Amino acid sequence: MDFYPVAIEKLIEEFAKLPGIGYKTAQRLALYVLNLPKDEVDEFANALIKARGTIKYCSVCGNFTDSDPCAICSNPSRDRELICVVEEPKDIMAIEKVREYNGVYHVLHGVISPMSGKGPDSIRLRELVTRTKNNIKEIIVATNPNVDGEATAMYISKLLKPLGVKVTRIAHGIPVGGELEYADEVTLSKALEGRKEI
Repeated sequence: MDFYPVAIEKLIEEFAKLPGIGYKTAQRLALYVLNLPKDEVDEFANALIKARGTIKYCSVCGNFTDSDPCAICSNPSRDRELICVVEEPKDIMAIEKVREYNGVYHVLHGVISPMSGKGPDSIRLRELVTRTKNNIKEIIVATNPNVDGEATAMYISKLLKPLGVKVTRIAHGIPVGGELEYADEVTLSKALEGRKEI
């Protein structure tokens, strides 16, 4: 193991807390940042502080926003009778890149995962049920096609069907075990086109 001054070790530790970043990558990032001009480091630090201080969740859909409601929810040209349910805000960004979907979204902020101790009350299902009372034609469930995503999709279907809401699932153009943020635009487009009722 390398021995660095305490401040560098602390910086490496902080980078290593990021998802997908191991010690070696964290070490490279820390050393890269230390070699940047001071004004660039200040700009980077200020961007982190500003984003953390100003970004919040939309009170309607749960997406990241700096104004409430978010740009999607406040856009009058979006189809409010069509809600696409996703796990995380990053999934909205992936679907929006395709430019095929013109409805609104609902972010669950997770999935039902008994192995992780997350039940239906741990995610934003109550808010989804409340939103379906506003003349919703269709709910598209776009959770990831893995065990927890499928379980969540089935739960949503069973929860909303008695309310008379059409519930569809995106087609499996996305590989099982894959995640929306890593899918290419064509795959996501086909997945939206080929959705089916569940």
